[in-house]
Amino acid sequence: MTLADTIADLFAQGERADKSAARAAFLELQQQLGRGEARAAEPDAASPTGWRVNTWVKQGILLGFRFGDTVDVSADHGRWPFYDKDTLPLKKPGVSAGVRIVPGGSTIREGAFVDRSVVCMPPMYVNIGAYIGEGSLVDSHALVGSCAQIGSRVHLSAGAQIGGVIEPVGALPVIIEDDVLVGGNTGVYEGAVIKKRAVIAAGVVLTASTPLYDLPRGVIIKPAVGQPLVVPEGAVVVPGSRAVTVGAGKDWQLSLATPVIVKYRDDRTDTRTELETWIR
Repeated sequence: MTLADTIADLFAQGERADKSAARAAFLELQQQLGRGEARAAEPDAASPTGWRVNTWVKQGILLGFRFGDTVDVSADHGRWPFYDKDTLPLKKPGVSAGVRIVPGGSTIREGAFVDRSVVCMPPMYVNIGAYIGEGSLVDSHALVGSCAQIGSRVHLSAGAQIGGVIEPVGALPVIIEDDVLVGGNTGVYEGAVIKKRAVIAAGVVLTASTPLYDLPRGVIIKPAVGQPLVVPEGAVVVPGSRAVTVGAGKDWQLSLATPVIVKYRDDRTDTRTELETWIR
């Protein structure tokens, strides 16, 4: 049996699965994830989103949580008390990996892939199953959730929250493709897909249930049933609002927050986003 078959079989057994076998399968998956050989999701030109989810990978990660034992992992001789699953140690890439983890409280879980020349500014957190491509920047207080896929040369600004999607196991995780700029205090959740070269301005929140108003093209982008929200390539998305037109909201002149595409990326936008290269 392949590792995928083994994990699928163990996952189907639920709590009845053999603990030793489940832990061994998870450990092998964790190592493959850490080397970038296995991914929770990967590009697929045949998919409407351009990506497909690898259900067995997410099942394997859940085995690691289910059959791990909670142990004392306190730091500094117990002065900083922590308790976590023994299956989920912290990642230590080493100098040879070419990753900068600046001192100040950042954490990367083993089973996440962080490619060469990635910069991690403190404090930030990368969870298991995440993938971060070459040359990306994860800024202070940014979160890369479980199974999120971050492309190359992506800038996740301070306070950016990239949600994790482990369950349901068939759901696509959040995808941020190459050369995307994600502004500060943004939130990308529920498996949203941000296509290449998009710019997500500070304060934008994107979810599967949030319509995205595309002003240049005159359309409203809504996810199809069972599909995530997809932000088009090169789109520049800013926080906006739309008027409430029913009930008391109309009388009170209320409006609701909504993301808006105001333009598509051009040479001028590219110039403004080049500043991040100076801090690498």
